[in-house]
Amino acid sequence: MSLDFWIGVAVVAGIYGIFTLGLQLNAGFTGILNFGQAGFMAIGAYTAGLLVVERGWSFWAALPVGTLAAILAGLLVGVTSLRLRADYFAIATIAFAEIVRDVAQNAEFTGGNQGLMGYERDWRRVADWMLARFGAIGLGEQIQLPLLVLVWVAFFAVLLFLEWLRRTPWGRLLRAVREDEDAARSVGKNVFLCKLQSLALAAAIASVAGYLLALDVNLLYPSAFEPTFTFLGYAILVLGGFASYRGVMAGTVVLWTLLEGTRLVEWPLTAEQVAALRFIIVGLVLMLLMAFRPQGLFGRRQELDVSRRA
Repeated sequence: MSLDFWIGVAVVAGIYGIFTLGLQLNAGFTGILNFGQAGFMAIGAYTAGLLVVERGWSFWAALPVGTLAAILAGLLVGVTSLRLRADYFAIATIAFAEIVRDVAQNAEFTGGNQGLMGYERDWRRVADWMLARFGAIGLGEQIQLPLLVLVWVAFFAVLLFLEWLRRTPWGRLLRAVREDEDAARSVGKNVFLCKLQSLALAAAIASVAGYLLALDVNLLYPSAFEPTFTFLGYAILVLGGFASYRGVMAGTVVLWTLLEGTRLVEWPLTAEQVAALRFIIVGLVLMLLMAFRPQGLFGRRQELDVSRRA
């Protein structure tokens, strides 16, 4: 496989990593089973894309507005659904994500299945400038290299921000809510508000992943935001370990190395069978991990025990 191929894999892995950091904040540190993360991602990406294409905004000016739209969506979902039992809340968030995707697929203003194009012009100018600098070290032909740099800089920026938050009083409150909501309430903490804030922040992080995905595919289309995106995010959590931001990085690298590295093997199978086999291999790895190291690569067994009690 060429260097271009692996750069593309690393770009996708980083986007999934950012996306999953939001899931880790919800599921790993707050105890919220959020299955609507792909919906928040779509809202952020489409809002920014539409402002650029339809209103002529600068791409960079549209990003904060897209993030604000995702946060408002998170608040709306949270206010209406967070008081539900955990399993019902998970179902509600899946429904939300599917509603967002169906609207994007059928509404005229989103471009429907034809997609939305032309929002990446501002980024392309920056990418060309970066490629000219990479050309000095012989990497000017790797057209996805600027996006790779942007994705992983964004990943580490979000990771460091969340690690800092984890050590703040608010971060400790999240863990208290996850471990025992009744105990947190008994000392005067507003559990509902805490969960709502966590969900809104995760939605903002999802919007960042949405922008980067839009730059990667160069076309915003509804099927890019299918529930599979969220399910793969949870697979990354299982691989890396709950309540570990470092585990998110390990999990996304392992998952995408497994999925794409299997392309290097010469299988005596059809293309469709190979595609299915790749996910079977990932499933087997997850089963073995759950059997022999259920806390994941970087998770702690104590955290898993707390999650089971919550």
